[in-house]
Amino acid sequence: MRIGLYPGTFDPVTLGHIDIITRACALVDRLVIGVAINRDKGPLFPLEERVEMIESECAALGDRTGTEIVVHPFENLLIDCARDVGATMILRGLRAVADFEYEFQMVGMNRALDASVETVFLMADARRQAIASKLVKEIARLGGDVSSFVTPGVRDRLVAKFD
Repeated sequence: MRIGLYPGTFDPVTLGHIDIITRACALVDRLVIGVAINRDKGPLFPLEERVEMIESECAALGDRTGTEIVVHPFENLLIDCARDVGATMILRGLRAVADFEYEFQMVGMNRALDASVETVFLMADARRQAIASKLVKEIARLGGDVSSFVTPGVRDRLVAKFD
């Protein structure tokens, strides 16, 4: 069984994330979406709500693709999380060159910790490359329309946060 890990804070999950998740399903039998408990980032949504959003947004996707999708919160090293869930690959989305520079460093560190776990990069769809959770939250906070960046369910949660 091919098991992949797609990690992130998903604060909130965006259409860019959904694009990567959809394409990752073609590469693995089981996709573990690792929701990072990153206290340094000070997430807008609590962990439980981020997990719930991803489960809700990906429920039909697993059925449609035949891929088992599991949402797994984690707070340890990414490579340890990969081992914990039995992943042989870490899937990462890239939007721009700046993403690659950061990810390149991460791959080197992860390979030094465990060379048996491969990292696979997926380029975001051209229509989704500008989407970043940080920017989506800022637009929502300032009363802008985020409906072209997130699903209706996530949009409603964002609006409720800033009402």
